Amino acid sequence: MKNVRYVYGLSSALLVGGAAISLITGSPLGAQVAQNDDAVMNRVVPIAGAPASFAELTEQLAPAVVNIATRQRIEVTNGNPFAGTPFAELFNRRQGGDGEPQTREAQSLGSGFIISADGYVVTNNHVISPPDTRAKLESITVTLPDGTEFEADLVGADVASDLAVLKIRADRSLPFVTFGDSSAARVGDWVVAIGNPFGLGGTVTSGIISAVYRNTGQGGAYDRYLQTDASINRGNSGGPLFDMRGNVIGINNAIFSPSGGSVGIGFAIPAEIAAPIVEQLKNGREILRGYLGVGLNPIDEDFAASLGLPKRRGELVQTVQDDSPAARAGLKPGDILTKVNGKEVTADQTVSFLVANLEPGAQVPVELLRDGKRSAVTVTLGKRPTEAELQAQTQTFDPDAENPMAPGESDGTIEQKLGLQVMPMSAGIARSIGVPADTQGVVIANVDPNADAARKGLRRGDIILSANYQAVASVEALLAQVKAAETGGREAILLRIQRRTQPPAFFPIRLR
Repeated sequence: MKNVRYVYGLSSALLVGGAAISLITGSPLGAQVAQNDDAVMNRVVPIAGAPASFAELTEQLAPAVVNIATRQRIEVTNGNPFAGTPFAELFNRRQGGDGEPQTREAQSLGSGFIISADGYVVTNNHVISPPDTRAKLESITVTLPDGTEFEADLVGADVASDLAVLKIRADRSLPFVTFGDSSAARVGDWVVAIGNPFGLGGTVTSGIISAVYRNTGQGGAYDRYLQTDASINRGNSGGPLFDMRGNVIGINNAIFSPSGGSVGIGFAIPAEIAAPIVEQLKNGREILRGYLGVGLNPIDEDFAASLGLPKRRGELVQTVQDDSPAARAGLKPGDILTKVNGKEVTADQTVSFLVANLEPGAQVPVELLRDGKRSAVTVTLGKRPTEAELQAQTQTFDPDAENPMAPGESDGTIEQKLGLQVMPMSAGIARSIGVPADTQGVVIANVDPNADAARKGLRRGDIILSANYQAVASVEALLAQVKAAETGGREAILLRIQRRTQPPAFFPIRLR
């Protein structure tokens, strides 16, 4: 279950203060006034009132809500702190190995729900996707409420929407539930959440819809949730949020929590967003989304005041990616996008959301303000890159920062053998370093001060262009050359290094 954190101290203080004033003054409360005025009561109290019980509904729905457990295998390097010293072999013998990578097991728990009698299951991607990039998903076990366990296969997953579809290996028909229409949900509607918080098994909580299409400020194409006060905790991830007709109108995904537990603010992926993506994943189709290629900021109060614009309308273009659809259409930093494909840009309907729900290649009219004047352009959308590629595009890199050695992109061999932590090159990093955006290589993020690389003068921000005369455009390519040098019995590797404002140079680096 993902946590969404906010600054909450001030609002809490105001609520407490307001309660204290009411008690001290003894002023009548709104509910008391209504009790004494039949006319007011008749106007404000719904005729149906609250449900007498959720038991009947729960009995019908709970059999289709499942527990999901995964087993992952993570390869870790048995690092030798005495490498290069007379004590290296002694350490290896004590560890029962020779410094080769070892493996450890990891597990995760979450919830899900069956959507067809033949065993298709919906859950969150983060429930089944190992958070450690070195981990490999080995098995998925789905447990029904009656305790029956099934092995399941991963059919498809989508990082952007945080959705995944599994298929249970079952030889019998299974109970299932169906998606409803979340667009018909209203603030104040009753909802029921069923899941497996903290691994306790089937747990039912109820509440109301607190907000429809809430933007949490976390960014991304799918920062658009149903908010509920039904208690949702860790382990509820991937579980269903039901309306009173027993339809799934949301998939529980995140909570706002200062403490890690439920405080009555939970977020669910709306069914109208989830259902089409689930159908594509179920059928093995690639999820294609439109792409504009801009960095944006919402028009908050300060932006609005500085520009003389209404609040919560439009988004300000901060950056435009080189050779992107936005750049080709003539969009510029400072433009304020007000409409996309005829739809208003608001806090609850962002540019990212509008564009991501259009097909690549679509020609989309975009209305904007530039220098106070209204204008319009037509953008031919590109294909949205993966989340990892988008993160690399926006990644900032300070070559002069002093960071400690940390796990890198590979299996630990580069860190162990070269004393270097490296990372993939991106256009953003290239700009930070001051080299052309199309430079191919890997960037040195950190250098072990005890390694030969440090003695040879390598430092953070240097770019490794080649190893043993072989171009290394990725971390994996550098790793392959390090292993090839080891296999060939070499004690050093020849790296070609590009440094800011200097021509490339060769450095022989001894392996440890």
